[in-house]
Amino acid sequence: MPSRLFSLIALLCLSSALHAQKEAPARYQIYGGYSYLSNSLDGVTGSHQPLNGFDAGVAFPSWHNLRFKVDVSAYRGTNLGAPQHPYFIMGGGQYSWRIKRESVFVEGLAGNGGANKTWGADGATGQTASFSALVGGGLDTPITRHIAFRVEGGFQYSYFALEHSVTLGPYRIPGLPTNFGRISSGLVWQF
Repeated sequence: MPSRLFSLIALLCLSSALHAQKEAPARYQIYGGYSYLSNSLDGVTGSHQPLNGFDAGVAFPSWHNLRFKVDVSAYRGTNLGAPQHPYFIMGGGQYSWRIKRESVFVEGLAGNGGANKTWGADGATGQTASFSALVGGGLDTPITRHIAFRVEGGFQYSYFALEHSVTLGPYRIPGLPTNFGRISSGLVWQF
């Protein structure tokens, strides 16, 4: 027990000593963590089920605090007797600025969303691709010189529809969600 306590204290001292050194500007950022989507694809009124998953991203070197970011997120869950497996691949801009130790950012991303074919109620066939957009922001709190803890959230738009028949084309159920809230948290490696 004393050796574990000593190891923990040494780790905390080393971490604070590393953080006290002057930080060099980060060139790249790799992010990974847990993500929460506020509703499932077929979550009509009275049947809202959130989805849990992961979020990962890469942000490239900044130019005047503006950087290009690629973001990938995927979720799993079940609603109305159907499996929900949406994923989103988006890219766009991230603008950040420092406030003391923390880094605050806003972002705007757009791209493609995909889903399993039977995501509709009771396994009905649905579209497997949709335009997707995200507007949000977050906060990075440094843990060490190269690693930070990130909390971010935003408003996400996706327009998935059910397929009624080939001749009628995609069928839109009134109340099918297009607006989602998204919250993520995890670690950022800056190098």
